Amino acid sequence: MVEGMSLEPAQNEVVFDPAKVRADFPILSRRIGKNPLVYLDNGASSQKPAVVIEAIDRYYREQHANIHRGVHRLSEAATVAYEKAREQVAAFLNAREARECIFTRNATEAINLVAATWGMSRLRKGGEIVLSAMEHHANIVPWQMVADRTGSVIRVVPVTPEGELDMAAFRALLSERTQLVAMAHVSNALGTINPAKEIVAAAHRVGAKVLLDGAQSTAHFPVDVQELDTDFFVFSSHKVCGPTGMGVLYGKADLLSAMPPYQFGGDMIREVDFAGTTFRDIPERFEAGTPHIAGAIGLGVALNYVSALQPEAHRHEQLLLAYATEQLKTVPGLRIVGTAPEKVPVISFLIDGVHPLDIGTLLDSDGIAVRTGHHCTMPLMKALGISGTVRASFAFYNTLEEADLLVASLKRAQAMF
Repeated sequence: MVEGMSLEPAQNEVVFDPAKVRADFPILSRRIGKNPLVYLDNGASSQKPAVVIEAIDRYYREQHANIHRGVHRLSEAATVAYEKAREQVAAFLNAREARECIFTRNATEAINLVAATWGMSRLRKGGEIVLSAMEHHANIVPWQMVADRTGSVIRVVPVTPEGELDMAAFRALLSERTQLVAMAHVSNALGTINPAKEIVAAAHRVGAKVLLDGAQSTAHFPVDVQELDTDFFVFSSHKVCGPTGMGVLYGKADLLSAMPPYQFGGDMIREVDFAGTTFRDIPERFEAGTPHIAGAIGLGVALNYVSALQPEAHRHEQLLLAYATEQLKTVPGLRIVGTAPEKVPVISFLIDGVHPLDIGTLLDSDGIAVRTGHHCTMPLMKALGISGTVRASFAFYNTLEEADLLVASLKRAQAMF
């Protein structure tokens, strides 16, 4: 649960109705074989409400044209819609200004953009990059590549057996050599909510910059980049009810403006001559070529949709997490991996003597979609002494009844072994 947020509804506050919300998501009414779909793989990708699907369809049917280049009405309308989406992203993150929000393909590309531009130009030999043992591979490998090329060194914050960051160890790692701290806002494998504001403040005290990976946080609770004071923040559209192939890099304007371009081509160039080229200011500086216009429009609609449901949706998710956790404890031989007190509704678990892949396959036969494996967090799994888990990741459109179906299916699966 986010610090300071009560699970009790405020006076006169509308009680969250998951059944009403589910009606907004066409796919949730389908069946898998003879069973209703129970979609518990939201950590990998969330489902899309009809308003997002319709907005994308409407753009292609009625509005499509390339942006920033034309004086005809379709181009002008598409440009307005695209830039409106940027303003919606800025409002969602509470960025100071819309130009601080760069459109990318996903959170992974956003991290790579920072690594290839700010990282390659700012990191120095002997400088240190601080990561955590719970990072997604997408927030490890780019920094390894930068470290190899710049001579900087990666330092790793350990994780406790409960799945929390060892904050004492984190503070001990920080020094005048620390140049960057890159951390998950929320663990994709465990659901742990990391103390982002504390992490940012500690890093800034030693003069380091901070990148927060918000791929798993934005779908579950409001994010205020100004309050966090983070230097960079990334997230993916498809995990917050938006279309795939779309992501966002937020960066403080002064940092983005000083970074060299990431890619080169149309729309990011101010003037070209064979004697040399000059580049446009942010945000166009980092958006080479024709962008995913429909994706940006769909993302803007998705963020408005999700924002309108908070904070009631967050409270519902926390109730789901508490209920499902207690019910899963009744499954013989089941062990929950990751028991931090501050979590989003992600529950990773193992069952004695049963391989996670077998559990996932049996759950699928009952129409229940979960994720199995290492969840792109191999170093975390190694630190926990396991090879992988089963991960049930809930969203605001999931129900207590679906948690019951998960538990009943697991008990049947466990009995088979």
